[in-house]
Amino acid sequence: MTTATLYIVATPIGNLEDMTYRAVRILGEVDLIAAEDTRHSLKLLSHFGISKSMTSYFDHNQQFKGERILNTLRQGKSVALISDAGTPCVSDPGYQLVRDAVAEGIPVIPIPGACAAVAALSASGLPTDTFTFAGFPPSRQGKRRTFLTEMSSLPGTLVLYEAPHRLEETLLDIREVLGERQVVVARELTKIYEELIRGNVTEVLEAVSRGKVRGEIVIMIPPGEKIPSETVSLEDTLRRLMQDDLISIKDAAKKASEITGVSRSEAYSAALKLRNSTEL
Repeated sequence: MTTATLYIVATPIGNLEDMTYRAVRILGEVDLIAAEDTRHSLKLLSHFGISKSMTSYFDHNQQFKGERILNTLRQGKSVALISDAGTPCVSDPGYQLVRDAVAEGIPVIPIPGACAAVAALSASGLPTDTFTFAGFPPSRQGKRRTFLTEMSSLPGTLVLYEAPHRLEETLLDIREVLGERQVVVARELTKIYEELIRGNVTEVLEAVSRGKVRGEIVIMIPPGEKIPSETVSLEDTLRRLMQDDLISIKDAAKKASEITGVSRSEAYSAALKLRNSTEL
């Protein structure tokens, strides 16, 4: 075991058989294990017969505990960082500790293993040559819609995490902002009730509304289809819909979104711009 080394150790996201031999060995050899929740991680360590000194390291104590962990490393000791499940630093605490260790010349070694985002993406059937992992969307609707609008221009598949109690709200916002897109929702990966739900947003909404959703959720959204240049333009569609003032801007944008395939937010912005230009 190399001294004064910070190991970033991935742990199972559900099925304990996904723990790697290397991870078990490293956790058994280090001087200290920094865990997101020591009580939760103690069950994992006990399962593999590992008994080591532990300290907590999570969002609300990472500044204070980070310095204590660095002091341990400065003394020439080795530390393993683990999260409750999956790979530390991926939508979990840890990057500040890694950054500070690197700044002091302390070796940082990843011990790869389970990651919910990658596991879900690999089984999704969606394009994987280019993808963006964006973690958890904002919890407030306004900020979440702004976030989705910003994400809509990125190439490739969009991969998100979401809490079970916010899943339906987020899917509704995806439909509102991005349109009726195909999505894949993965839940309870590697566990007994593992499920990947595929379909357009409305179909997936219907599926998840039929029962109580549990466990960590991964939402995957493929890139939107580009509208061929010969297809009627968004502006022409809006002009036709709004020409007699018999339809509200909101309804015109909704209809134009359905016709052209662009998101409702984009159609609404274009409708506002068109109305303002015609009023001048």
